[in-house]
Amino acid sequence: MRHLFSMGIALMTMTAVAAPPLKYPPTDKVDQVDDYHGVKVADPYRWLEDDNAEKTKAWVTAQNAVTFDYLAKVPHRNAIRDRMLKLVNYERFGLPTRRDRRLFFSRNDGLQNQSVLYVFDKPGAQPRVLLDPNTLSKDGTVALSGSSYTDDGTLMAYALSSAGSDWNEWRVRDVGTGKDLPDLLKWSKFSGATWSKDAKGFYYGRYDEPKTKEQLTGVNYFYKLYYHTLGTPQSDDVLIYHRPDQKEWSFGPTVTDSGRYLVITIQHGTDPKTRVLYKDLAKADNPIVELIMENDAAYEFIDHDGTTLWFKTDLDAPRGRVIAIDVTKPERKNWKELIPQSADTLESVSVFGKTMIAPYLKDARHVVRLFDTAGAPKGEVALPGIGSVYGFGGLNTQTETYFSFTSYTTPNTIYKYDIASNKAEVFRQPKVDFDPAKFETKQVFYQSKDGTRIPLFITHKKGLTLDGNNPTLLYGYGGFNASMTPYFATSNVVWMELGGVYAVACIRGGGEYGEDWHQAGIKLKKQNVFDDFIAASQFLIDQKYTSSQKLAVEGGSNGGLLVGACITQRPDLFAAAIPEVGVMDMLRFHKFTIGWGWTADYGSSDNADEFKALYAYSPYHNLKPGTKYPATLVTTGDHDDRVVPAHSFKFAARLQECQAGDKPTLIRIETRAGHGAGKPLAKAIEERADIWAFLTQELGMTVGDGFGK
Repeated sequence: MRHLFSMGIALMTMTAVAAPPLKYPPTDKVDQVDDYHGVKVADPYRWLEDDNAEKTKAWVTAQNAVTFDYLAKVPHRNAIRDRMLKLVNYERFGLPTRRDRRLFFSRNDGLQNQSVLYVFDKPGAQPRVLLDPNTLSKDGTVALSGSSYTDDGTLMAYALSSAGSDWNEWRVRDVGTGKDLPDLLKWSKFSGATWSKDAKGFYYGRYDEPKTKEQLTGVNYFYKLYYHTLGTPQSDDVLIYHRPDQKEWSFGPTVTDSGRYLVITIQHGTDPKTRVLYKDLAKADNPIVELIMENDAAYEFIDHDGTTLWFKTDLDAPRGRVIAIDVTKPERKNWKELIPQSADTLESVSVFGKTMIAPYLKDARHVVRLFDTAGAPKGEVALPGIGSVYGFGGLNTQTETYFSFTSYTTPNTIYKYDIASNKAEVFRQPKVDFDPAKFETKQVFYQSKDGTRIPLFITHKKGLTLDGNNPTLLYGYGGFNASMTPYFATSNVVWMELGGVYAVACIRGGGEYGEDWHQAGIKLKKQNVFDDFIAASQFLIDQKYTSSQKLAVEGGSNGGLLVGACITQRPDLFAAAIPEVGVMDMLRFHKFTIGWGWTADYGSSDNADEFKALYAYSPYHNLKPGTKYPATLVTTGDHDDRVVPAHSFKFAARLQECQAGDKPTLIRIETRAGHGAGKPLAKAIEERADIWAFLTQELGMTVGDGFGK
């Protein structure tokens, strides 16, 4: 980027040249009508739900042909891709994990499809490759999706995912030799691996093997928690816990650092409320004990001191607090509060010796506070600026830990933190070919429809003129208690180099201000989320950042739903829209894979009141013929087994049918790709280059001929 500005290249905006009308592939309609509580609802594109049908595959091929032909003709699409390749070609690192004398960390040399796992065998040693996922497939679509190490660092359990699927296969590697043991565990999903302290095996979760044709779409019920003993076949794994009477429960195991307890957290879908069981591992035949079964709040296990277990909870504290429960006196009247709720949102807690490290969210940016194990404040961890931190993991016997810091203009930097001295030093700092001093980030606040105060981050090149003519991309999510905090992405730098403004709205449904903020955007209150996003759009227009002719919106997964709902409710407000892997059919989402788990946020069409709310905003059902919709590029992956691609297929088909304007309504379907996790870098760059090319075309942006050179 320094070269870009020193060359004085002009980046201009102008009205896009009108292109000939696109001819979309014909999409058959079927006479499918469902009855929801007396309401007849048509679903003419139901047939697109069958991902195994040759007709569906032919439709995908035909749609991709139109989309990629359009994108290939966008001027400077290749220049945008080349600039992205140059900018992303920098050395970057993942958070290290220490086990005994060994230190494990991931590294990408710049353009590798998947990051490589390395290990330092001892302090001062040279790192060596422990696992390189790039060698496991020609197209880079096999990804490392999880890892767990024994306390002595001699063994690693690791999970691989193929083509972006949520299904994982677990293997075990001898760290010293780099060779795999014969162990192979299949049909695991949404599970880590937790070793027993004797390193003879580990706990993990899985589902029963699905039918072949239902692997990517079949509903997932009856989760089971197993213990696998090294050297034995998966068929011999010991079933630790399951609930045949609760098909929607899942189980997360944690073996305490002391090895004393196995703590099992029970989750019901995506509902943040949890139940807690434990087993005293001092004796093999000790029973599993129900500790918290009321399902009245979230309980996140932290650590323990003797028979006293510590939990982060939102019980009577929507922004979070820390409590202590003595398992010898588990009655609620004996529970003790260690860290009370504050004005900020407590995100997590980790313990090292006598110190608790607690990252908080303060208006969607992080501060990190320290406490002793009795809850007394011990100061804060100094951060390099306003941004986001992640990490502070490790065993409670360790004296050091690691965290990363990032912001919209700060690449992810890894710090080594000494707990006793409260000092942090840079462990790995990337060098990216851009000058952050050329950009600025502002945090502003705006009012939503009902007067609620919403945070909004706005990042752009310095010297921006507020004339209402800046191409602007507004991003949002608004669900599942997920917080939108500052983060760095080279693709966003390219967008801003192109003259774009990048804005992120911290809308309700997320976790920025705790559980109350989350609850204000779910089920019958979901419309608040869309109102917040629409209000952010209007704010950017009112403040002269942009105009409706220059404003694009983007979101993925639940954020794809957000974009779909907003363009159906206010098609006049946006020039372009990028709904990615979105939940678009709100009446049938719970009938596929893990979709039933989202009813905690969305509700269900099986419930009459919730059906009414869902039907009112479901993007697929609220597209209206004869409406001028924004230019829209729908994206999905053919192996997405979380939000199945049928959502995007049906929405795109209906959008093409209803579009009365001259703006393109395209769908880009990535092959051998899933919901997003583990996507090869090459595929990610091509997809993002296509999105930026689409937006430059539809927002009337002309890129200088020397861009990226």
